[in-house]
Order: sequence, then structure tokens, then C-alpha cells
Amino acid sequence: MRIRAAGLAALLVLAGGLQAQQRLEPPSPLEPKSGNPFLRDGDSHYARRQDKRVGATADRTEIAAAVRAYDTAAQAADNLEARWKLARALVFQGLYTEMEPSARQAVFEKARRVSEDGISILERRARRAGANEFTALSPEEIAAAVHKDHDASPTFYWAAVSWGQWAVARGKEEATRLGAAQRVRTYAMVLIALDPGFEDGGGYRVLGRLHDRAPRMQSETEWVSHAEALRNLRLAARTDSANFANRLYLAEALASGSAADRAEAVRIAEGLLSDAPSPTRIVEELRLQREAAEDLRLWK
Repeated sequence: MRIRAAGLAALLVLAGGLQAQQRLEPPSPLEPKSGNPFLRDGDSHYARRQDKRVGATADRTEIAAAVRAYDTAAQAADNLEARWKLARALVFQGLYTEMEPSARQAVFEKARRVSEDGISILERRARRAGANEFTALSPEEIAAAVHKDHDASPTFYWAAVSWGQWAVARGKEEATRLGAAQRVRTYAMVLIALDPGFEDGGGYRVLGRLHDRAPRMQSETEWVSHAEALRNLRLAARTDSANFANRLYLAEALASGSAADRAEAVRIAEGLLSDAPSPTRIVEELRLQREAAEDLRLWK
């Protein structure tokens, strides 16, 4: 498989919102001791993104301040950390704060552009070290070319999430025709090759969700497979069985299967509802619990 240069990227969640999660409890290797004051300011505001929330809806103040700080830091031409953190903040802003659909699409459009800038920075770094263009490499080869860069895994992860949310806002069939599903498949496979445990099995979660929700379209997504959805989502759940997104997405994939699969889906969703959300991810996990409750009403 190769990345298509003209393809738009990533169709991560094609029905329902993606609850992208990132563990922030110290120590975190994804929060380097940056000397950039705008990055430090953005990190401080992002850590307070749940302040003044109302249920699973975040207040706009702190996340908007994080976006502004990261946006300023991302003006530096080669600052990769600023870009993936800006994409992460934009995704949270678009998913968990109240806004009109047109404004939400604009937020995800910006996250998509910022993420692609990040991928381009990684590619330039890899080429300076002797690698070929990413379009000429397999996902495993891309991973090998960037594996020494500590920003590579979060860059690919948040690029996939950003493109996925843009695709949902834009329309899944149009995005698929433009190559979005193929691109997210590649990004997920790069991430798996880089670090299968990153983001609690995030690469497996992305790929499994894609197989579960992508529209099957001739010449675009003929590779979509329910069996692959279950295989990857079980790998994600095996990587971190406590992760709310891993559990919910596995349950939703199982719910379309046999009677035994459906019964397992119900058990998983009921277990998810019985758990307490993490204080550091309460908005994200309350939203996942709300979706699990809605699913159960349909499944029972």
C-alpha cells in the first residue's frame, strides 16, 4: 500500500463522533520540557480544558486559549510539537464545545491543514537523513524512516484524528471518493509499526473503527472488512482494556454481528457505564458513556 499524493486523508469515525483520548497523567513522554513559552502556555490551558464544563460539554475559554498559544508556537517553520498539539487542541474544541456545524467544520479543516504540515516536517527530516519521499514508501518503511523522532507517533495519530473529523463534517462518501479512507488506513498502519501501544492501542483503534464504519465503495474501499474491524479493535482492547474508546468501538462493531456478538456488545457497554470516568479525561469519557447508553437503548 502507498499513500496517494492527491488523496485527502483519514476517515476515522464515519458515524458518531470520535472521542480522541490522550492520557496526560505524569510522567508523560509526550509532554517534553519545551523551552518555547507559547508551548508551555498552551500546555497549561490544555490541562485545564475541563474547567467549567457542563456534563460532557466543555467551556470554550481554556481550550480557546490553548489553541491560540499553540497556533502562535506553530508559526515556527519546523516546530512539529506545536503542530500536533495544536491539532489535538482543535479536535477537542470541535468535538466538545458548542458551535455551529459550519464553525465546527472550519475547526477540523484547520486541524487537517496543521496536521499535514506536521507530516511534511517529518518527511523533510526523513529525507535529510536519506529516506525517499513518503509516497514511495510502505507504512512500515515510513515508520522506519521516522522512528527516532519522538514527535512522529503523536503527529501521525492526531493527523488521522483531524482528517477523520474533517471527513465526518464534510461527508463520508465524498471524503472516501477523495481518498480519505485509504489515507487513514496508511496513517494507522504507520502508527502501529511505530508504536502499537501508543494512545492505548490508538493505531489498532483507528484501523478497526475505519473497517467498521467506512462505506464500501468500488475501487476506493474494497478492502473494508468486518473481520478486520473486530481483529483490530480486539487488539486495541487487549492493549488497554480500560480505555473507554477501545471498549465502546469494539462493542459497536460486535453489535452488527451474531447473537453471541451482540450479547458481548451489551456486556461491554454495560461495563463501560458502570466505570467512573478519569478526572483528567472526564469530558471525553462522559461523552463515550453517553454514547454507550444510547447504544444500549437500541440493542436491548
